[in-house]
Order: sequence, then C-alpha cells, then structure tokens
Amino acid sequence: MDVYVITSSGLWPGRGHRDVAMAAIEGGASAVQMRTPDLESDRPAAVRLAAELAARCCRAGVLFVVNNLLDVALESGADGVHLGQGDDPAGARARLGSSRVLGVTVEDADQARAAEGLGADYVAATVWPTATKPEAKAVGIEAVRRIAHATRLPLVGIGGINATNAADVLEAGCAGVAVVSAVGAAVDPVSATRALVEAVRTARTERQRG
Repeated sequence: MDVYVITSSGLWPGRGHRDVAMAAIEGGASAVQMRTPDLESDRPAAVRLAAELAARCCRAGVLFVVNNLLDVALESGADGVHLGQGDDPAGARARLGSSRVLGVTVEDADQARAAEGLGADYVAATVWPTATKPEAKAVGIEAVRRIAHATRLPLVGIGGINATNAADVLEAGCAGVAVVSAVGAAVDPVSATRALVEAVRTARTERQRG
C-alpha cells in the first residue's frame, strides 16, 4: 500500500471513478479504493463498477478495496473493504473470511489497537484537513506517529497528502500514503500518480541510507 489511490467523481470535469482508477493503475499505484457515495443508492451500478475495477486491478496486480459497501465488495470480487468507526469490523471480518482485506479508519492509538483486535489488516488515519472529506478528523503528524507506534498493523496516512509531503507521512511511521484529490483533481492523473510513487520510493531509499 505504498501509494493508495481513492477514486472520485467530479473533481475534474468529465472524470469519474473509472478514469481515476485506470490512471492510478497506469501510474503505478499499489492499491485502489472505490469510494462511491454517489452510487450508494444504486447498488447494481456500484456492483458493476466494482466488478470491472476489481478485474482491472487483478490483472495489474493492484489491491482493490471498496469503501464501506461490504455487500458490494463481496459480490464484485473485490480484494476487501474499508470501514469507518461507525461500522462493524468484527462482522465484516466474519463475512470476508481470512483471504480478503479489511481496513479501518482510526483517529487515535486506542482505536488502532481495537481495530487490530477485531481483525483489521491495516488502519488509516487522516493527517491533515482535506476538502474532499471535510468531516474527517485530521489528527496531525504527531498523533499519526503515536498511532503507528501503538499497532503492529500497517498504517496508511490520508488527508492533504501529495508528492511534496509524502516523505513526512512515511517518516511518521506510515506504511503508505492514500490520496484523493492529488490524483483525481490533477491535470494529468497518471503523471500525478507516478510522482507520488517516485516520492515514496525516494523517501524509503533515503531512510534506508540514513
């Protein structure tokens, strides 16, 4: 999950979830999450899109996760689901089985430890405020550091992240960076993904040398 791209619709004129996902795959992202609040009332459409993206990601060797919609994830053949604090990770773990991935958004160390105990495979935390999800609680880089130290699970940072500050997020202990607008709103989303991939690789190389 070095570079984890979350799909969006409407951040760039005429660009939808499929376009963002394809750009992420072409640009070298290691994971794609389908986040489609616009399709929550149209489950058949959500399943069709998820099934298409799951197949595309599978062929490319990219992890594919559906946000919140557990039934859609299961029906589409997705690799897993990502849940929030208001969801039921234990119930999702039971339905997913051991072969699929479960991610959980957390806001502090206690929630991270709880998610680990409930069977999560990774956790995510919002680092800085983001206009793409203003309701998300941005915890700041020091809280991210505490969360990373509190759990054995990989931690993915999200919120306000781009190629210029990805190294700071990794230095705080995150296993990877997740983005929405840095790719979905970019003039060239493929190049934007590649820039993130390169930033993460460079940061990892410099840490190993240091």
